[in-house]
Amino acid sequence: MYNITLIPGDGIGPEVIFAAKKVIEASGVAINWDVQEAGGGVIEKYGTPLPQHVLDSIKKNKVALKGPITTPVGTGFRSVNVELRKQLNLYANLRPAKTYKGIASRYDNVDLIIVRENTEDLYAGIEHMIGEDAAESIKIITRKATERIARYAFEHARKEGRKKVTAVHKANIMKCTDGLFLNVVRRVAEEYPDIQFEDRIVDAMCMNLVISPEKYDVLVLPNLYGDIVSDLCAGLVGGLGIAPGANIGEDGAVFEAIHGSAPDIAGQNIANPTATLLSGVMMLRYLGEMAAADRIEKAVMKVIAEGKYITRDLGGSMGTSEYADAIIAAFE
Repeated sequence: MYNITLIPGDGIGPEVIFAAKKVIEASGVAINWDVQEAGGGVIEKYGTPLPQHVLDSIKKNKVALKGPITTPVGTGFRSVNVELRKQLNLYANLRPAKTYKGIASRYDNVDLIIVRENTEDLYAGIEHMIGEDAAESIKIITRKATERIARYAFEHARKEGRKKVTAVHKANIMKCTDGLFLNVVRRVAEEYPDIQFEDRIVDAMCMNLVISPEKYDVLVLPNLYGDIVSDLCAGLVGGLGIAPGANIGEDGAVFEAIHGSAPDIAGQNIANPTATLLSGVMMLRYLGEMAAADRIEKAVMKVIAEGKYITRDLGGSMGTSEYADAIIAAFE
C-alpha cells in the first residue's frame, strides 16, 4: 500500500485528477490517497494557494500526483509550482515527448526526454526594480546544481537505454552562466563513455527540433530553456493534452501534466486527462510498479489509436469520465 498525496488543483484539475485516480486504482496498485487542497480556490480559506499542510503531506508521503494550478499573471503569488520545487528541492523536471498513433501531428517518430534543471536560473525569482523605469532579474547558474542535473540526465539515459544526451545552452552569448553550465555538463559526460554527447545553442536547437526531431534523444537544459523547449516538443507530438511531467528530488517527487487549469472548460466533463494519466504512469514507474504502468500506457495507446472513445480535443466526442472508462476497458 502506497501513501500518495493527491492535489486536485484548479479548473479542470479535479476532473483530470480523478479520472487518472480511477484508472490507476483499476490497474491493481493499492494506494491510500491523501487528498489535499491547493491553488487559487483555497486562497480565501487559507490565505495562500499553498498551505503548509500540503507541503507537510508531500514531505511525509514522498510522492504526489498533482492537478494544474492557476498562477496569477504579473502580480500576486509567484507560482505554486515554483514554490513546490523550491520547498521540496525537486531539482529535476522530467518531460517526455512521444508520438502516439491516432494523435494529429506532422511527425510519427518523436521519442524525446527533456531533463530540465528546476531550482535556479531566472526562475529563482531574484528580481527587483531599479528606480521606476527599469527592472532587473538575476540569472543564477551554479556548479553544484548543474552537475546534479547533468548526472541525472546521463543516469536516466542509461537506465532507459537511451543513446545520446544533448546539452542545450546559449554559452556563445552568456559566457559566464551558460558557459559554466556547458563546461560542467561536458565534464560529467566524460564519465559516461557509453552515451553519445553533443551540445546545441538553444535557438538552433529549436529550429532543429522542428526540422528533424528524430535526431534527438535526451536533452538537458537550464530552467528557462527547459520550460520553453519542453512546450515546443509537446507541440511536435500533438499538444499539451498528451504531455506528462515529473518533478523529482532526492527525497520525493511530484507528478503533474504540463498543461494549465483551463477554467473556461472546467466542470463540463470535456477535459482531456491523457497528460495526467501519463504523469500517473511516470509515477508508477518511479514507484517500481512497471507492470501496472505498462498496462495503463498500452491501454491509452490502444484507445487513442482506435479513435472511438477519445475526448473532443483529440478528435472524438467522449467526456473525461467516459474516456477513462474506455481505458480501463482496454486493459489487457
